Amino acid sequence: MTQRNARHWINGEWVGSSDKESVNPATGEMFGTFSDGSAEVAQSAIDAALAAFRTEGWADDGYMRATALSHMADAYAARTPELIETLGTENGKTRMEAGFECHFILRALRFAVGLAMHNFGRVLDAKPGTQSMSIRQPVGVAGLIIPWNSPAYLSIRALAPALAAGCTAVVKLPAQSAHTAQLMGEILASVPELPRGVVNIFTESGADGARLLVDSPHVPVISFTGSTATGRAIAAAAAKSLKRVGLELGGKTPHLVFDDADLAVALPTLEKSSTVFAGQFCMTGSRILVQRGIADRLKAGLVERLEKVRPGPALEADTDMGPLIDKSQVGRVNAMVEAAIGQGAVPLLRGGPTTINRLAGGAFYHPTLLEVTDPNMEIVQKEVFGPVQTLQVFDTEDEAIELANNSEYGLTASIWTRDLDRPLRVSRRLDAGLISINSWANLAVEFEEGGFKASGVGRLGGLASIEDFIEYKQISHTFAGGHH
Repeated sequence: MTQRNARHWINGEWVGSSDKESVNPATGEMFGTFSDGSAEVAQSAIDAALAAFRTEGWADDGYMRATALSHMADAYAARTPELIETLGTENGKTRMEAGFECHFILRALRFAVGLAMHNFGRVLDAKPGTQSMSIRQPVGVAGLIIPWNSPAYLSIRALAPALAAGCTAVVKLPAQSAHTAQLMGEILASVPELPRGVVNIFTESGADGARLLVDSPHVPVISFTGSTATGRAIAAAAAKSLKRVGLELGGKTPHLVFDDADLAVALPTLEKSSTVFAGQFCMTGSRILVQRGIADRLKAGLVERLEKVRPGPALEADTDMGPLIDKSQVGRVNAMVEAAIGQGAVPLLRGGPTTINRLAGGAFYHPTLLEVTDPNMEIVQKEVFGPVQTLQVFDTEDEAIELANNSEYGLTASIWTRDLDRPLRVSRRLDAGLISINSWANLAVEFEEGGFKASGVGRLGGLASIEDFIEYKQISHTFAGGHH
């Protein structure tokens, strides 16, 4: 990819001077520059979004919104190859991973077309002579704070229902995603039905702009995807103004692998659940709970598969796993692993920072598998955000459920069994928002996505995705003369 400069997209114009370096996490080399945002940049984006909401007719014209969303999907489809290259270079995603992310963008946008056209209210003759109606209308400017780990799709996952509802938006992306943000702005600029200022995008390496979004009285809703710690801070700050907040937060996904599981099917997925985007995924399958009867076979099979994983630059054809986002993350992940081993975790496979010379400039970490007996260890309880799995043996179904639920998180879980009754029986007892049976992270954008407990508040995806972005208004009309 030739060197590119990334700027902010605000009120239909490119803003800012690109003066910070963008670094390829696979090589440590600069590949472009970006314009770093600030509170001032965020304020200009809020001003543009508020003006567009009040003057452009966007809030009232569902057909305009549906047409724009449909054409956005077409525009993204046309530039998918470029987006895959950008995600690979900037974000460290392999071609398969980036292509998967792009696939979900198109589905989310096309699903939102229907949401825009079917945002109905209700009418009822509440009593003779009085008609009551409930209408749904957009809340106003939506502040969307997006993480770096899947920036292209996670932007659209929040933006699509916000636009379908009739909101205007300010999208904040982190510095590690500046060129994805640039491409997103270019795609939006090509959609003629999207009025100036309806969508505004800025990038920042810090959090001043994000804080302004949370604090601004002109941004009545925040949709945040990211860490649970940051989500708690946003919720606390937003509570001062009783601002509504949607939070898609961390996870610690357990695989419950029962004695009757088909290991030939399970093992490839267990491996991928750790190595997809180098484990930098809220649904990473980081906790393996295996029943004693097949534990030894699973350990041997998984170690064999993980040993063969080839880290490398994301866009190379023979790469199985790309880099972490930067070298500081390598140090952080390795420190968590070393601490766990010091506390008694047994390394079945000790990967660690790469020792391959040609990868020395990048942020590579080889897959690691640790056997544990204490479910309260930090490595089991805390999000690692790297290709690290823990493994614990259980004996009974009740014990497996207890171990799976022994977490502050509740985003997703996987159940592996050939029993016909067990999956639904266990699913109902698991504290998680998405249960995948004989699969992993098997989500569909047409259904609600979100977590239990500290994994979030609210839902994106599905029919409920629009709820964060609308207000209900009841209108009661008493007819002159009473009965009608």
